[in-house]
Amino acid sequence: MLKDMKELVLKAKEGDLKTLVVACADDKHVLKAVEKARLEDIIRPILVGNKEIILMLFESLDINEEYYEIIDVIDHENACDYAVKLTSENKGYVLMKGYVDTKVILKSVLKAEYEFKVSPRLSHVSIFELKNYHKLLMMTDGAMNMYPNVDEKQEIIENATKVFHKLGVAEPKIGVIAAIEKLNEKMQPTVDAVELIKRNREKKITGCLIDGPFGLDNAISKKAAEHKGVSGDVAGDVDMILMPQIESGNILCKSMMFLADAKSASIVVGGKSPIVLTSRADSTESKFYSITLAAVVA
Repeated sequence: MLKDMKELVLKAKEGDLKTLVVACADDKHVLKAVEKARLEDIIRPILVGNKEIILMLFESLDINEEYYEIIDVIDHENACDYAVKLTSENKGYVLMKGYVDTKVILKSVLKAEYEFKVSPRLSHVSIFELKNYHKLLMMTDGAMNMYPNVDEKQEIIENATKVFHKLGVAEPKIGVIAAIEKLNEKMQPTVDAVELIKRNREKKITGCLIDGPFGLDNAISKKAAEHKGVSGDVAGDVDMILMPQIESGNILCKSMMFLADAKSASIVVGGKSPIVLTSRADSTESKFYSITLAAVVA
C-alpha cells in the first residue's frame, strides 16, 4: 500500500493525462484544486457551469483561461446531465462534482440513457494519510450506502478491491468493523463479518483478504490486537476498514479530517469512471487529492 499522499501524486503522474469534467464548476475552492492538478500535469480540465462566474473567479484566482475548455451551462441539472454524458462517452474522462448538491449530480449519474453506472452498486471510498498509521488507510462507506446488508457489503468490498488493484495492491487486507471482536447474534455487523469472511474463503469474494469482526482499535493497532488476543495477518495492519453503516463511516471520516488533521481523498466508484465527490466544506487540498486518486483509478 502507498505510504502517503506524495506517493499517490507520483503514481497519478505515471499514467496518461486524464480529462477532468467538472459539473457546476463555478466555485472558488473547486477551481483552486483543479488548477493545482492541472499544474501537476495530472489532468486536462473541462468546466461545465456558469461561464461568466467562472471567468470572474479565474481573475480573482489569477488562473489563465487559455488552459481551460469552458461549457456555458447555467442550470445545475442541465450542467450535471451534460457533464455525465460527456464523461460516459469518452474513455479516460473523470467526473467531478462542483458546487452542487450531491443528489442533483447523482440523479444524472443514474439516468439509464447515459449508461454511466456499470457495477451493481455505487459506493464511496476515502483514503487517509494519518500521523499515527504506517500507510494510507482506506475507509468505506461513509456517504452513499446507508444500512447495507451483507450482499450489499460484498458489492462495496468488490468496488473497493478494484481501487486497490489500480493502486498496485494485489491482495488488500480488509477489516470488517463492529463494536466488538467476537460474533454476537444480536449485533448484525458481527454476523455480517463472519459471512463475508466465509465468502472470501470460499472464493465468492476474490482479490482481497477479509477478516474480522474488529473493533477499530485492533484493526489499526498491532499492540491493541495483541492485548485483546486478536490474531491474524489483517489485525493491526488493515489496508481498508469496512464500516457497518453510514453514520459510523461519516462520523469517522469527518473526525479524521477535522480532529486528527488527516490528509484525505474521496471518490465514488462503480461507474464507468470514478467520481470526485467531496463535501462542499472539504478543503482545497482534500479536493486536489481526490482528483489525484480519481486519475489513478481511471
